[in-house]
Amino acid sequence: MATNRVQLIQDVLGSAHIFSSAVNDLMQDRLRAIISEQLTFSQIKLLKLIARSETYNISQVASFLAVSSAAASKAVDRLVRRNLLRRTEAESDRRAVEIALTGEGKRVLGEYERVTNQVLEEIFGAVPPEGLREIAEHLDHLSIRLVAREGGQNEPCFRCGIYFREKCLLRSEGHRLCHFHLRASDGEPTFEDGDGDNGSKA
Repeated sequence: MATNRVQLIQDVLGSAHIFSSAVNDLMQDRLRAIISEQLTFSQIKLLKLIARSETYNISQVASFLAVSSAAASKAVDRLVRRNLLRRTEAESDRRAVEIALTGEGKRVLGEYERVTNQVLEEIFGAVPPEGLREIAEHLDHLSIRLVAREGGQNEPCFRCGIYFREKCLLRSEGHRLCHFHLRASDGEPTFEDGDGDNGSKA
């Protein structure tokens, strides 16, 4: 009996991994289809981070991308050279760096959002809202049990990545500090043009 249960758990994990990989592959395919200049999914994630929170801290970029601060700085510089990001010294503190999307960066990200949201709606359109909500809640409760075994509760959480969520059980029940939520509560913008408030957009 215990062996059967363990196998079911392994099946759940396998299904979750396949689903996550399929979504990432889809995002990459959409990216290649709509953007002539080659961009990686990681670079799109960075554009979305800046658009949502206008983060000025390279260490926060590094945490979001799960890379070193040096790698994060290089990632920002690459997008600056491609005229997708603008990087300047903050007027209030010359040691701080302000990072913002350029007009071209907003255009590229907006087009990516439009196409991927259309594709995702086609894929998930047959699932009723209640079903989607139930799936999300089950996954959230499992995630809380997993994250509870970790440390770092005082560090801002980036687990939702590009799928920013206004309602997050990790924040409310797992007591995780949410970078996006903290920025929004300070009066900072989240994602522009309506994205980011319900977490439903990729």
